[in-house]
Amino acid sequence: MGLKASSSLFCLAILLGVSSLVSAVNITRALEKYPEFSTMVEFFAKTELTPIINKRQTITVLALNNDAIGSISGRPEEELKNILMNHVVLDYYDELKLKALKDKSTLLTTLYQSTGLGQQQNGFLNCSKTNGKIYFGSAVKGSPLTAEYVTTVFRNPYNLSVVQISMPIVAPGLGDPVKVPPPPPMTPPPAPSPKKAGATPAPGPAEEEDYADAPPGAAPETAPASAPSEDGSPAPAPENAGKKKMAAADDEAEPPSSASNTGLSFGAVLFLGFVATFAGF
Repeated sequence: MGLKASSSLFCLAILLGVSSLVSAVNITRALEKYPEFSTMVEFFAKTELTPIINKRQTITVLALNNDAIGSISGRPEEELKNILMNHVVLDYYDELKLKALKDKSTLLTTLYQSTGLGQQQNGFLNCSKTNGKIYFGSAVKGSPLTAEYVTTVFRNPYNLSVVQISMPIVAPGLGDPVKVPPPPPMTPPPAPSPKKAGATPAPGPAEEEDYADAPPGAAPETAPASAPSEDGSPAPAPENAGKKKMAAADDEAEPPSSASNTGLSFGAVLFLGFVATFAGF
């Protein structure tokens, strides 16, 4: 009976050991597949924070990529360590939990607060959701919320979550604040492409002959404008002018018609005289 009990305890100890290994936090292993965070992993090792972080059962690391962490890379090692501890939250937050926050500030406890060195809440962070976006900042009164949530890089539910933020958070008393980077320049809209001029139609054969017959330098003929009448009356319309020309032509044709009528009358008189002379004989 005692042998069975000892075997059961031994198996339980093995299960607990395996469970602790599976659920253990290992920040180096979590970020080794992401070279864009290699500088932060290096700084954790440099400041001896890696073993401290890995001893925790539940944490969230607010990670900075290599470009963002460059703004604090030249600081003294102790100052850098305190700033980095303020990026380790002693609770689990991933994308789902962050987006479930209501539109109000949530107080987060950091690893720096656990050292007992925190003053005026500089060991706490504020997390706030505004217009659908999530921002982080120091909980010290008057501190701006300038670090924006970008994405969740790694998560092992309820043990380790690595959340990327846009810039470092430097609480008052831990060093000089980091200036907010200016927004990227706006790209001007592309200029509209120039419109193609309409192609001029080539002249037809008849037009080419007209141009060929015309002497060099001669201007194209244009119809003369109607001169105004002396009495100030408006010039006749083209249609009326045409009618008047036709009437004038008819008038000029009338005299030959009168002459032909006179010839016919003279012929009739001669014919009658001839008839009278023949009757007298």
